[in-house]
Amino acid sequence: MRRVAGISILLMVLAAVLAACAAQPGPAGPAGEVGPAGPAGPAGSAGPAGERGPMGPPGPAGLDYRPATYVGSETCAKCHEDTATAHAQTGHAFALNAVAGGPPAYPDSQVEDAPEGYTWDTVSYVIGGYAWKALFLDSQGQIITGTAQFNLENRSLDAEAGWAEVVVDDTNTASCLNCHTTGYVPEGNQHDLPGLAGTWAEDGVGCEACHGPGSNHANDPYLVRLDVLRDSEACGTCHQFGDPTVLEAAGGFVHKYQQYDELFLSKKRIMRCVDCHNPHEGTRASRGVNIKTECETCHLDSVENQKINDRTHADCIDCHMPRMTLSAQGNPEYFSADVRTHLMKINPRATAQFNKDGTAAQPYLTIQFSCKGCHSEEGRASALADEELMEVATGYHDPELAGSRNRQRSRSSSTDETPAEEAAPTETPAGDENATPEPPAGEASGGAGTPEAGGTATSTPEPSN
Repeated sequence: MRRVAGISILLMVLAAVLAACAAQPGPAGPAGEVGPAGPAGPAGSAGPAGERGPMGPPGPAGLDYRPATYVGSETCAKCHEDTATAHAQTGHAFALNAVAGGPPAYPDSQVEDAPEGYTWDTVSYVIGGYAWKALFLDSQGQIITGTAQFNLENRSLDAEAGWAEVVVDDTNTASCLNCHTTGYVPEGNQHDLPGLAGTWAEDGVGCEACHGPGSNHANDPYLVRLDVLRDSEACGTCHQFGDPTVLEAAGGFVHKYQQYDELFLSKKRIMRCVDCHNPHEGTRASRGVNIKTECETCHLDSVENQKINDRTHADCIDCHMPRMTLSAQGNPEYFSADVRTHLMKINPRATAQFNKDGTAAQPYLTIQFSCKGCHSEEGRASALADEELMEVATGYHDPELAGSRNRQRSRSSSTDETPAEEAAPTETPAGDENATPEPPAGEASGGAGTPEAGGTATSTPEPSN
């Protein structure tokens, strides 16, 4: 009974507890401390951009760079008057000449008439006209062809001024204007003339053609200096024709525009054009005084030791810089054209100056031009056979042979010996634009190499621009 009563009591207590749990909850207790933050969830998408805020204050001024522009040789002359005056008398300044109703005015030459069928009103430009020849551009800027090349008088060839045939591959002027102007750009057409390929800042080869555009220098000459390029490559930009390792030729003469090529092929390659030339003066206007370095400065022994030393025989350039290059006129029978070569080294054992087909010259001078320009039937001195010329030229500057070909010694020797008569006088004919002496490139004694087969063309090449 007692066990039953105990169970009954326990059931009653349990029922009371259950009844209490089923009642309404009491008030919430005080909040506990905040637990640690859980890991961040993935970022949501960006919301729309807000309105732009006000602009901040301006920053400090930066550097003001303005590329230099061309200002013209007249601007340069305001400070460099002497240099500009000298340059204005050279052929560079007259490489391209605008026509304004009449012929251009040159310092020492004249081109009075326009080509046949044209007047000065229908000619826009004259290319050259300073020293050798003039070509003409019509009113559209095209090269006038036909008998329209005017060759200037050449006293060294006894050639009068006159008209000759123009031979060009294309009447378009693109191949000419890049070297006959300043600031040339191969785009567009100057003055909107279809024949004038490209545009430029100044007619002719002005100061800035070599020194670069000068506006920044003109505005601040103390802080901005212009280029002063002394390397021969700078001159070779225009005084080079094709491959510098090949001296191109035709009609018995070397092609024009190869002065750099000649220097490159010779042992004078280590020298620079400006070592001998004053680039601001021309050999024509200055009568040769633009040559800064005389031959004997470097070749004193060669000047003092010559087989013929009892009389004026020839100047250095007569033998070492003969007129072997054709610009306008040449006479193969005289072995003379109108521009002096810069090869200078003589091979006294070689007779042929050109290869078999006459398209390339040897990289040295032979007796053809070094000797026969004077010692030939058409020359100004006694005509001598090749064998005698080679004998005289070999060892010509050997100190032990100095004076061995003097007139008095030759007269006292056997009657069978033929003395080498005096050659051309040293005076340069008036108006000779090519008198450009340079140190003789090595003595003729023991010239290297053997003559290669070849011959000189017998016809005068047609003039070209």
